[in-house]
Amino acid sequence: MNSKPRHVLESASRRALLERALLAAGLLLPLAALAADADNGAAAAVAKVLNKRAPLTSGLKFTTPAIAENGNTVPVSVEVEGAFSAEHYVKAIHLFAEGNPAPEVISFRFTPRSGRAKVATRIRLAKTQRVVALAEWSDGRVLEAINEVKVTIGGCGG
Repeated sequence: MNSKPRHVLESASRRALLERALLAAGLLLPLAALAADADNGAAAAVAKVLNKRAPLTSGLKFTTPAIAENGNTVPVSVEVEGAFSAEHYVKAIHLFAEGNPAPEVISFRFTPRSGRAKVATRIRLAKTQRVVALAEWSDGRVLEAINEVKVTIGGCGG
């Protein structure tokens, strides 16, 4: 004999039935599918910035902690080495978090008058993941740096 009251069992059965109906209708995605979409979204977002260009892996100083105790406020800094001129400058720095539900974290824009491309901010990370920094030069080159950040407490509702 079951020790739970009948209305609790009926409620759980109705909930399971509703979840199955929503899944069948395509209105509710399993969590694994959401995670896969986030990973695919990051790859697509990075590919969009790269626009079929091969990124260079030197000239970009990207700093993140190896371990973030709290994913709500993870400090990051990005600095592009080199001097700016009217014709030669960094147009943008982009940050992507591959495991976040919204992988495009932030983009910073620069002009020749910026003088240098250096930014520091805090970002939110949902879980342990790779964080990608891209820097776009005015001449079409793209610099890339990738850091792995281990998150002990997730920052996107985790």
